[in-house]
Amino acid sequence: MDAFFASVEQRDNPDLRGKPVAVGGSAARGVVAAASYEARKFGVRSAMPSITAKRKCPELIFVPPRFDAYRAVSQQIHAIFAEHTPLI
Repeated sequence: MDAFFASVEQRDNPDLRGKPVAVGGSAARGVVAAASYEARKFGVRSAMPSITAKRKCPELIFVPPRFDAYRAVSQQIHAIFAEHTPLI
């Protein structure tokens, strides 16, 4: 479930698919909460200051976190696992 928040954003917004995406604050003091695989190719990582991430990847697209959406998707994934095993 690596890059989970960014993957949910790309799933929900087709315009973001295949592009470098960071979930988090884009302001000077913001921090990357999650980076898509496309962003990681440029060296963008979770917990990296947003300004550093933007320097590494000028085309980086910042999106604000939607924790309710991530929680809902996580619950859906857990429900699928629970159908197959009680060992979650």
